[in-house]
Amino acid sequence: MKEFEFSAPTTIAEAVALLAGGARPLAGGTDLIVQMREGRRAVGHVVDVKRIPELTAVTPMPDGGISIGAALSVTRMAAHPALARYPAIVESGRMIGSYQIQNRASIGGNVCNAAPSADAIPALICLGAQAAIAGPQGRRTEPVEALFERPGRTRLAESELLLAIVLPPPPARSAAKYLRFTPRREMDIAVAGAGTWLRRDERGVVTEARVALASVAPTPIRAPLAERRLVGEIPSAALLDEAGILAAQDARPISDTRGSAGYRQELVRVLTRRALADCCAQFGSPVDVA
Repeated sequence: MKEFEFSAPTTIAEAVALLAGGARPLAGGTDLIVQMREGRRAVGHVVDVKRIPELTAVTPMPDGGISIGAALSVTRMAAHPALARYPAIVESGRMIGSYQIQNRASIGGNVCNAAPSADAIPALICLGAQAAIAGPQGRRTEPVEALFERPGRTRLAESELLLAIVLPPPPARSAAKYLRFTPRREMDIAVAGAGTWLRRDERGVVTEARVALASVAPTPIRAPLAERRLVGEIPSAALLDEAGILAAQDARPISDTRGSAGYRQELVRVLTRRALADCCAQFGSPVDVA
């Protein structure tokens, strides 16, 4: 690894000023340090943002939602009682690396690394998460779904810093789930993943649906065909089967050493159907799917 300068600011203003000068932020470093060691990313100045209180805090929002500091470790996030209302986020965070890695890795880092296979992102998209961002021009928010440009690249400016992931309050009669397939049970990259979110009315009819897919396109993507098919219906085995088929049609996978495009589409079909069935089970209305 080449030598680099290191800074550990304690305020957002300091961090943004350093980034404007060409430095790169480090939260957990579980991706950045590996990339630097392998020569895949040249960084002359690293800015450790874990000493900025706002970036490691879990903060209640006025509307009843939650702000998760972008540098908060997955371990601390999963243990925080306020996140119990968002089990899909906790579960998907627990899929990032090993237990040891989770002591450093963060949801914010998983977002900023912008891997198409990132496990936290589909659940964030399904829950309508927003990204709180700071830069030389001030602060702004952006839907997490809109952050991704291509593999390894977000739409954040070089001088901008992700401050937090902001989750809206979970609506009544809603449920979310993320499932993935990996060759190994732990510490592996998803060959395909599917996140789902359903909201129903008092009669059990789906009023809103979101399906987000991982590892089947250059960036995480929504599955609009599947979403539209679910709205206005009462979930059944046949409906979930159809939604899985439509989600597979929405996928844009490639073939590589981990799986063919056709294999990934079949995984999307199965994972989407099962994740939707899990949402139904959370409602207390199980749907029997294979």
